[in-house]
Amino acid sequence: MGWLSKIFKGSNHRISEGQYNGSRHGKDAVWTNSTSLDEISDTEKEDIDHAIALSLSEEEQKKAKTTDNEHSSEEDEDEENAATSHDTEPIKATQGKGFHLEEDEHLARVLNDNNSQWEEDEQLARALQESLNNYSPPRENGQVFQPGTSLFSPGFRICAGCQTEIGHGRFLSCMGSVWHPECFRCHACNHPISDYEFSMSGNYPYHKSCYKENYHPKCDVCKQFIPTNVAGLIEYRAHPFWLQKYCPSHEHDGTPRCCSCERMEPRDTQYVSLNDGRKLCLECLDSSIMDTNECQPLYLDIQEFYEGLNMKIEQQVPLLLVERQALNEAMEGEKIDHHHLPETRGLCLSEEQTVSTILKRPRIGAGNRVMDMITEPYRLTRRCEVTAILILYGLPRLLTGSILAHEMMHAWLRLKGYRTLSQEVEEGICQVLAHMWLDSEIMAGSGSNIASSSSSSSVSSKKAARSQFEKKFGEFFKHQIESDTSSAYGDGFRAGNEAVLKYGLRSTLDHIKLTGSFP
Repeated sequence: MGWLSKIFKGSNHRISEGQYNGSRHGKDAVWTNSTSLDEISDTEKEDIDHAIALSLSEEEQKKAKTTDNEHSSEEDEDEENAATSHDTEPIKATQGKGFHLEEDEHLARVLNDNNSQWEEDEQLARALQESLNNYSPPRENGQVFQPGTSLFSPGFRICAGCQTEIGHGRFLSCMGSVWHPECFRCHACNHPISDYEFSMSGNYPYHKSCYKENYHPKCDVCKQFIPTNVAGLIEYRAHPFWLQKYCPSHEHDGTPRCCSCERMEPRDTQYVSLNDGRKLCLECLDSSIMDTNECQPLYLDIQEFYEGLNMKIEQQVPLLLVERQALNEAMEGEKIDHHHLPETRGLCLSEEQTVSTILKRPRIGAGNRVMDMITEPYRLTRRCEVTAILILYGLPRLLTGSILAHEMMHAWLRLKGYRTLSQEVEEGICQVLAHMWLDSEIMAGSGSNIASSSSSSSVSSKKAARSQFEKKFGEFFKHQIESDTSSAYGDGFRAGNEAVLKYGLRSTLDHIKLTGSFP
C-alpha cells in the first residue's frame, strides 16, 4: 500500500464551495446535494496511473529476486553437506533436510503474503482507476457543478447552521458554506429548505413561496400578488404622493378614485357615493364640508388670514356650497371666459344669477350613498364687482379652504381694480395665496375647527388620527399645486411664488398692478 500513500501525500484536499445562480436580492438561487468524493484533476489522474504502473513493476522485480535467492541458498547448502565427513552424513543429511523443510514453509508463507498483498493492491488500483474513468460530476443549469468531497475523515467540516462537525453522509454545499440538510432553514418559516431552488434576500435563504409572501408586492386594490408582465418582470402603478401600489389593469377596469385625495378604492373598502357621481374615501369624509352653513366658520378663518396679510375685503361676498351641476351652470352663465382646471371646484362670480345651494348636510344611507339632499335657489344681485363665491360640496376641510383662499384672491383682485390680467398671472398669484394658507394651517396644526363634546379616550384617539390624515392631506394638496403642469396654474404659481419669496407679497402685488406681470 506504499504507492497509495505516495499518491495521497501529494494531493490537495479542499472543501468545495457550492454555487447558486441569481442575485442575492430577490432572485432565485440553486443548491445541490454533495457526495463524498473530491474533485481530481487530469494531472492527478496521470500521477495515479504512473504510480500504479511503477508499483506493479516493483512487485514483479521483488518476486523474481526472491526466487533467485531461494535457488542460490539451496545450492550452497548441498555443496556444504557434500564436503562433510561420511561419519556424520546421516545426521547432517537429516539436519539439512529438516532445515530445508522449515525454510520452504517460511518462504511459502512469505510468497503467499506478498501475493495476497499484491492482489489486494492491484484490486484497489483497478477500482480507483475505474472510479476515475466513470466519475462524471452533475450538471446545474448546463454548468458543471463541483460537489464537496472527502476521501479522508470529514470531521473537519463544520455546519454553518449548528456549528458542529459534519460526519459521513449527505450534506449541502451552498452560500459558501456546508450544512446538515436539516440545518439549512428558511429565514421566514424556519423550516428546512429541501427544494432544488430557493430565494435570497440579503444573506438569508427563503423558500420560494415564503419569499413571495414576504417580498413579492401585493396590489393595494385587489390585495392579490401583482402579476408579472410578458418579460417576467413585476410591473405595477403607484400614486406619486401616496405610493399606493396597484395592478396596471385597475386603471382601465372602472376602479373608482376618491375625488379629493385621488386614491383608488380597495376591494375590501366601500367609498361613499355622492349624488353627482363622485366617490369620497372614508378619511376624506371625516372632515368633509357638506352644506353652506357648515362652511361659514371656515370662511371666517380665511377672511382673518387675509386681514393678517393686510388684504382685508370690505364688501360682504356671499359664499355658497353647491352641487357639481349647479357649479357648471353658474360657470356657463358668466359672461367673462375664465380659465379653470379640468375639474372645476370653485368659482368667483361677477354676474347676477340664481344658484341652487345646499341647505342641510345630507345623510349617508344604504350602500354608502348620499341621501336626502336639501337645496334651495339663491338669487345673486350685483352690488359690486363680485356677486358670490361658489365651492363644490363634499370636499375635506383643507381642500375646501384652499379653494376658497384661491377664489377670494380673485375677488380681492377685482375689488382692488386689478383688471385685464393674463391667465398665468391671475391664476398664478391666486394659487400662491392658496399655498400660503395651506402652509399656515399645517404649521398651526390642522383640524382646529373639528368640534367634539366627548372627552373619552376613544374619541380623542379618533381625532388624533383624523388630524394626522388632515396634515398629510394638506401636504398632498400643496404637492398638487407645486407639481401642476398647466401653464396658468402650474407655471403661473411657480413664477408668482418665486417673486413673492424674492420681493415679498406686497411688492409683487404692486408690480402686478403697474405692469400686469410678475417682477
